[in-house]
Amino acid sequence: MTIKNIVIFGASGQIGQNATATALKQGYKVRALLRDPSKMPNDMREQIEVINGDVTNESDVKKAVEGQDAVVVTLGTRNDLAPTTVLSEGMKNIVAAMKSSGIDIVSVCISAFLFYEPEKVPAIFHAINADHMRMYECLKESGLKWIAIFPPHFTDEPSGKYTVKHDSSPGRMISKKDLGAFMVECLSNPEHYNKVCGIAQDKTEV
Repeated sequence: MTIKNIVIFGASGQIGQNATATALKQGYKVRALLRDPSKMPNDMREQIEVINGDVTNESDVKKAVEGQDAVVVTLGTRNDLAPTTVLSEGMKNIVAAMKSSGIDIVSVCISAFLFYEPEKVPAIFHAINADHMRMYECLKESGLKWIAIFPPHFTDEPSGKYTVKHDSSPGRMISKKDLGAFMVECLSNPEHYNKVCGIAQDKTEV
C-alpha cells in the first residue's frame, strides 16, 4: 500500500515538529491530534489538518486515526518525570483505533533506556521509564506492523549521517531533525517492521 496520509500524535513536541516537517516536505498529507494547537508553530499548523483533542480520549484518537494510512507517535511528558500512565494509555487508544480502522503501520518514539537493565536506569527516570515499557509492551502485543525507535539523548545539531541498528543503540546522541525524519521514513521500509531500532549520529558527525 502506498502511504499518502499520516497522523502524528505528539506533533507539537520537539521530535513531533521535526517529523511533521519531514512528512510535509515529502508530500504527505498530515493530520495531528493536538491538545493545545497554539503550541504548534503557525506556519506548520496552517499546512496540516488539526484535530483538537487528547490522546487519552478514545473518541478523539479514533477521529484522528480514521482515513489515515500510517501513524507516527512522538508522545512525551516534556520535562515532567513524575509517575504517569498517560503515554501507555494513549498508546492503547492508538492501537485500538488503528485496528478498528484497518491501519497497521506505526512508528513510535520511546527511549534508549529500554535497552538498559532496569536497575541500571538512573533513578530519576524510573517512573517515566516504567510507562515507556508499558508503551512498548502494548506495541509488541498489538499485531501491527510497528517500529519501536529507542533514541538516545537528542540534540539541536543539524542533520548528519547516522546509523540505525536493530536491538541495540549505536551511539549516545541523535539530532532531533534526523530522529524526526527517520520516524516518517521508516514507515515505508519493511525491514524495520516489528523491530526495535536504535539510532545515533555517526561519531565523525558529532
